[in-house]
Amino acid sequence: MLLKSCCIYSTGALSILLLIAGIALVLSNVFTHFVQSAVEKEVVLKNGTEAFEAWKNPPAPIYMQFYFFNLTNPMEVLDGDRPAVIEIGPYTYREYRPMEQVDFQDNGTKVAAVNTKTYIFQPNMSRGPESDLIRTINIPAMTVMEQFKDQTIIANLISSYMKGTGEGLFTTHTVGELLWGYEDGLLKALRTLRPELDDVFGLFYKTNASNDGDYVFFTGQQNYKDFSRVDTWNGESKLNWWSSDDCNMINGTNGAFFHPVITKNETLYMFSSDLCRSLYAVYEEDVTVKGIPGYLFSPPSKVFANHTVNPANAGFCVPAGNCLGSGLLNVSRCKQGAPIIMSPPHFYQADEKYVQDVFGMRPNKEQHQTTIVINPLTGIILEAAKRLQVNVYLEKIPTFSQTGNVRTVIFPVVLSMRALSLTTHQP
Repeated sequence: MLLKSCCIYSTGALSILLLIAGIALVLSNVFTHFVQSAVEKEVVLKNGTEAFEAWKNPPAPIYMQFYFFNLTNPMEVLDGDRPAVIEIGPYTYREYRPMEQVDFQDNGTKVAAVNTKTYIFQPNMSRGPESDLIRTINIPAMTVMEQFKDQTIIANLISSYMKGTGEGLFTTHTVGELLWGYEDGLLKALRTLRPELDDVFGLFYKTNASNDGDYVFFTGQQNYKDFSRVDTWNGESKLNWWSSDDCNMINGTNGAFFHPVITKNETLYMFSSDLCRSLYAVYEEDVTVKGIPGYLFSPPSKVFANHTVNPANAGFCVPAGNCLGSGLLNVSRCKQGAPIIMSPPHFYQADEKYVQDVFGMRPNKEQHQTTIVINPLTGIILEAAKRLQVNVYLEKIPTFSQTGNVRTVIFPVVLSMRALSLTTHQP
């Protein structure tokens, strides 16, 4: 009888515990949905919301850091040896990027704006002044030689001019000149043939105190997942540089904001005007930033993989069928014909050939991977590091003796890292 009573009592207690646990789970689920619903309604681009104010004038400090690859063996490279470079940096700039010319459209479902970026040099966060000298490839000369290599008469005239002025394949300029611009003698001379040419060259010429085009964003009013998603850029809903419709798509946000209530199985799409294309990031792991939970997302190697690895990337081969190896993107079509090749820093995740072709490349995931840490409930970026490398396609051009006997190589010029952290203190 006692055993029967104990069994009844135990069964009753277990039932109560299971009931309490069930109620707790239901209440927890209801509360979670309530919080998520509240966040979805608040995170909208409209006057009066915190989301709009943060979007219009980002409160977290953003820093842009540049590391240059200084060439140490120019004469040997002209004789056919592989380039040897030393990474020099950082040269750090505080980036300000307010949204300007804001104009709501279509009953508040869209908003037009330009994203003006201004860079202020930070001496205390840099290895040296902007007057530091860097020896690197002569990008204006290489661009001109590539464009006129099949026009023998003009090529001979240009080559003679370069010999007379002592202009060669490599050049030395200050950090400030290489970044923001300097008057180039060869480009200035060529204006007699092509008046539309600009005789100033800089890797980021005309990007300081300027914007990268006219955007129209979705506000998220109709669907929270559309928060800050790009509708059009420069009046177009797609690009025209690439050879397939998929590669010409403008997908996702501009990478500065994401919608709330993000899940681990989501793919986050971003449009990058720097790369002239859209790309995406996938979940890697849970992390915490100063006690705040976050999901770490990163672009997988498949994003920059060769078309043999990822057939969807065949459209990035320009001209069509002219494909580079994995880890590289030829952006010459959107860089005024300059033979610019973009890649992750130190050719991280690229074919090993590119790493071995240049002495001084040391790819490292921790230092060279692009990462975004996002709070999954609010969609707020807790930390981000966008890392890119600017390279030049270098080859021997028979009509220009200035190229000597150089081997064909993807020559690294500068790597950049745009870093954001809500926990960073302003200096």
